[in-house]
Amino acid sequence: MAAPPQLRALLVAVNALLRKRRYHAALAVLKGFRNGAVYGAKIRAPHALVMTFLFRNGSLQEKLWAILQATYMHSWNLAWFVFTYKGLRALQSRIQGKTYPAHAFLAAFLGGILVFGENNNINSQINMYLLSRVLFALVRLAVEKGYIPEPRWDPFPLLTAVVWGLVLWLFEYHRSTLQPSLQSSMTYLYEDSNVWHGISDFLIYNKSRPSN
Repeated sequence: MAAPPQLRALLVAVNALLRKRRYHAALAVLKGFRNGAVYGAKIRAPHALVMTFLFRNGSLQEKLWAILQATYMHSWNLAWFVFTYKGLRALQSRIQGKTYPAHAFLAAFLGGILVFGENNNINSQINMYLLSRVLFALVRLAVEKGYIPEPRWDPFPLLTAVVWGLVLWLFEYHRSTLQPSLQSSMTYLYEDSNVWHGISDFLIYNKSRPSN
């Protein structure tokens, strides 16, 4: 069925507006909001689904509500951060007449405080995810710039050993310092595997189900 003439005319007008270069910066901010919302939902929903059904107690309704809440928070926060970051970068560029490298840091710095500044589980996970990648990138950048000599051998095995050694030491003796979801994962792997009562909770289930 063909679209009504009024709808076709509206679509033509909207597409013409979207192609105007004078509105590109503002429209890019809006599309950034859209992409942040979509990406946040796509990333958080499967993660929340798996972690909730693996480690969270409660009814099915409570679990589904927890998944929806986590997905909404991640999606909303990421959407607003992209909106804020792109908006502040465009504003700085417009005020100063050109773009400078410091604009990216300042825009993200302010966006980070405004959007991700609250200390909660979702923001904590996002910040830790970024922190590990930022540290890797800064080391690579230092090597590229010549501030750190390029290693003569692959340091990855040593890094791996140190990371795993530290995380298990922290788990065994300073568990409260680890992020809650990591504690849950490591409890499942290293402590729940010490307990069983029969074949059902040895191979089929992690923990034996209560008898009726």
